[in-house]
Amino acid sequence: MDDYRITSPVEVDDFLKRLLNANALMTLSGPGGTSYTTMLWAVDSTRGIVCFSAETGDTRLQALLETEEVVAVGYLDSIKLQFDLDGVVQVHGNGTVALNAQYPRTLYRFQRRSSFRVKPLVSSTPVAHLRHPAVPDMKLDLRVLDISLGGVALFLPHNVPMVSPGVKIGQCFLDLDSDTRLEIGLIIHHVSVINPESQGARLGCELVNMNGATERALQQYVNQTEKRRLALAMSQD
Repeated sequence: MDDYRITSPVEVDDFLKRLLNANALMTLSGPGGTSYTTMLWAVDSTRGIVCFSAETGDTRLQALLETEEVVAVGYLDSIKLQFDLDGVVQVHGNGTVALNAQYPRTLYRFQRRSSFRVKPLVSSTPVAHLRHPAVPDMKLDLRVLDISLGGVALFLPHNVPMVSPGVKIGQCFLDLDSDTRLEIGLIIHHVSVINPESQGARLGCELVNMNGATERALQQYVNQTEKRRLALAMSQD
């Protein structure tokens, strides 16, 4: 793990501020599976604190505050950032609630597995059909933002209950085009706010439970989509 250790104060501050400015969702985890999803509110190296947004009355938050080991994880595109949080306390002021912790002096950076991704063509609108993991009666039809042989990014509208990182979805149907419908499983690895105007979030998912036929069909779709994209680009030159 030392190979991924970042201890330079300048680099640590830069990555924390990038997480802050990107409105990246952060997962705070404790022993025994306790977790709480939030966002950075403030990063202040001078005062030696980092601040996360919070909500009162959340049982997960209370359970997290009772632990002595809290780890924060967030994503910047293909980079996973992880750091320990010491001295986590809940603070109140001006009608708001926040979590303060000591400013981390060490970050761990992990490059997520590289896999060639393609974005769907404008002429097609691939959709993932699944049930909301927290609301089983709710059927979701989520737009595919991009896809690779190992993962898919889905758009979660703002009016749909949030999905937590780490959740496993046993069954999902991907309608990629009129000839390609795949039955797969998903693991939600990270959730990030795309931008305020989009009014939604990006779910970064790993594809699991794929058999040989499914993998071949996905490979053909990725290859054909990229070929068509290149052909369109050449025709416009």
